[in-house]
Amino acid sequence: MAKPKVLFLCTGNSARSQMAEAFLRKYAGDRYDVYSAGLEPNGINPYTRQVMTEAGLDLAGQRSKSVAEYLGKINFGYLITVCDHAEKNCPTTFLGVSNRLHWSFEDPAAFEGSEDDTLAKFREVRDQIDQRIQAWLTAN
Repeated sequence: MAKPKVLFLCTGNSARSQMAEAFLRKYAGDRYDVYSAGLEPNGINPYTRQVMTEAGLDLAGQRSKSVAEYLGKINFGYLITVCDHAEKNCPTTFLGVSNRLHWSFEDPAAFEGSEDDTLAKFREVRDQIDQRIQAWLTAN
């Protein structure tokens, strides 16, 4: 039987959705095929790469992708929006999407502060996403 496919969606596919993709692949890549995309992809944020490396996850194989690469081409068991902008601007139904969920996380890339404070914000959001993925896996 094929593994369910999960697509994490945010605006830029630069931070939150990349983190979610990496964590779900780490914890349950044997149970789910995992993807991420953005409404307006703009490259993976360097702070995202740094804080994920600190968590033991290498994003070397991941890239920022447009949702247009997938929707209507792949049937997803789950479409999970991880930012409010994507939730508000995404069509409410997609052909081939069985379940749609919304997990709201603050955008660490929008944070303004020193480099240390910015890294702290990225770590905070990373840890929230990690915990949410683990809780979702426990419930599923």
